[in-house]
Amino acid sequence: MQPRILLLASAIGLALAASPARAADAKPISFEWNLRARAEHVDDAAFAHDADAVTARLRAGLRAKFATHWSALLEAEAIGALDRDYNSGANGRTQYPAVIDPTGVELNQLWIARQSDALLVRLGRQRLALDNQRWLGASGWRQNEQTFDALAVEWKPSAKWTLRYDGLAKVHRVNGDDARDPLARERDLSSHFLNAARATPRQQWTGYAYLHEDRDVQAASTLTYGLRWHGDTANAARRWGATLEAAHQVDYADNPLDFAHGYWLVEPTLGLGKTTLRAGWEHLGGNGTHALQTPLATLHAFNGWADKFLVTPNNGLEDRYLGAAGKAGKFAWNVSWHDYRTDTGNSRYGREWNASLSRPLRKGVDAMLKFADFNSDVPNRDATKVWLQVEWSGAR
Repeated sequence: MQPRILLLASAIGLALAASPARAADAKPISFEWNLRARAEHVDDAAFAHDADAVTARLRAGLRAKFATHWSALLEAEAIGALDRDYNSGANGRTQYPAVIDPTGVELNQLWIARQSDALLVRLGRQRLALDNQRWLGASGWRQNEQTFDALAVEWKPSAKWTLRYDGLAKVHRVNGDDARDPLARERDLSSHFLNAARATPRQQWTGYAYLHEDRDVQAASTLTYGLRWHGDTANAARRWGATLEAAHQVDYADNPLDFAHGYWLVEPTLGLGKTTLRAGWEHLGGNGTHALQTPLATLHAFNGWADKFLVTPNNGLEDRYLGAAGKAGKFAWNVSWHDYRTDTGNSRYGREWNASLSRPLRKGVDAMLKFADFNSDVPNRDATKVWLQVEWSGAR
C-alpha cells in the first residue's frame, strides 16, 4: 500500500505546484488535473456501525494535439483514504455500510482520436456519456469513475442531426481493480449503442437502440430501444419545459432469462428567475422475478442520492418526485423529495429527501455540502448520508 500512498502524495504535490488554470488550447501537450477531497458519513439502520470515509482522489493526465485533427489523452488516478471505517468493496470491512471509494492507483483513460467538423472517431479507454446518462455514463460522483474500452463514433451530417455509435468491449467499474468480487471490477462486453438526435432551438428528439451483451454475466444482457423528447419555451421570465421518454427492454444475446419490461419518464419543469421547479415520474418495470436494469448508467444521479436503488428491485420501481434548484449569489442549491413504490405488488419502498449547497471558492475550486435521508417502509432500511467535498480542476 505504501507505493500507492507515495504516488498519490507525489501527484498531489505536482498539482499543488502548478499555477491556476489557463487556456491551453494552443499547446501541443497540456497537463490537466482534478483533485477532489471528500468526507462521507453514512448512518444505515442495517448496520450496527456508522461509516466514515475521508478520501482524496487525484486525476491527472497529459493531453496531446498533433498533426491535423488528431489528439490523444493519457490519464491516471490515485485514491487515498485517511479514515477507513467503511466498506469500500475492496477492504473487507463488511461490518460497515458501503462507501464504494476504494484506495488504489489506476489507469483511467488512454485513447487516440481524430476529429473534424463533422466526424469524431475515438478509440481506447475513455469516459462515455449519452443524453442524461440514464443508460450509459461515467458515474462521476464516485472517486473512481466508470470508463470503457470502446470505439466511439459521432457524425454530424447537418446542423440539426447527430448520429452516435459506441462499441463497448469492456467496462471498468467504480469498484476498482481490487474489489473482493471479481465481477464488480470489470466486465467483458460485446455491446453496441446506437443513438440518433435531432435538435432545434426549442426541442430535441433522440431515438436509440442499445444492444448490451455482458459476456461475464449473460443474464445481464439486454436489448433496450426507446425515444426521448425535450422541449422548452423561449420566455425568459417564465420558462416552461418538459422531458418525455419511453423505452422497452427485453432479453438479448445468450441471456437464459425471458422478460420484457417498460420504461418511461415524465418530467415537466418551470423556470422562475434563477429558480427551476421540477416534478417527475420515472417508471422501471418489474414482474416480481426480474426488473428492468441500467447497469452502465450514472446510477447515483437517479432515484435518490441514498443509492438504495442502484439495482432495480424485482418488483420494479416507481419514482415520483418533486424538486427545486437555483442560485443565490455565489451559492447553488438543490432540494428534492422522492416517493418510491413498486411496479408489481402495490406496495411502497419509502420516501427520501435530498439537498445540496455548493459554492466556488476561487477559480477552478468548488465546495459542496450534500445530504440524503431515506425513510423506508421496510424494517432496517432507513439511511442518512452526509457529504462535504472540495474539488479543484485545472490545466496548464
